[in-house]
Amino acid sequence: MRLDKFLKVSRLIKRRTVANEACDAGRVTVNGKAAKASARVKPGDMIEIQFGTRSVKVEVVRLQDTTKKEEAAELYRYV
Repeated sequence: MRLDKFLKVSRLIKRRTVANEACDAGRVTVNGKAAKASARVKPGDMIEIQFGTRSVKVEVVRLQDTTKKEEAAELYRYV
């Protein structure tokens, strides 16, 4: 699954265009390396997102094309 789509489906970032912009600005890393929006993510990958002064680090648990709001948090685990 593409990184920008995962960020949107998991609701870590609300919109896919915002996820694209964050990736283009270099604020998203996958396994410690700056990642483009088109980067492929798989279960076990570590994603870190810079939101201004704070940082969010999560591990991808599973992939899903669509999800309900209540189930979105099951796609990742905070590290």
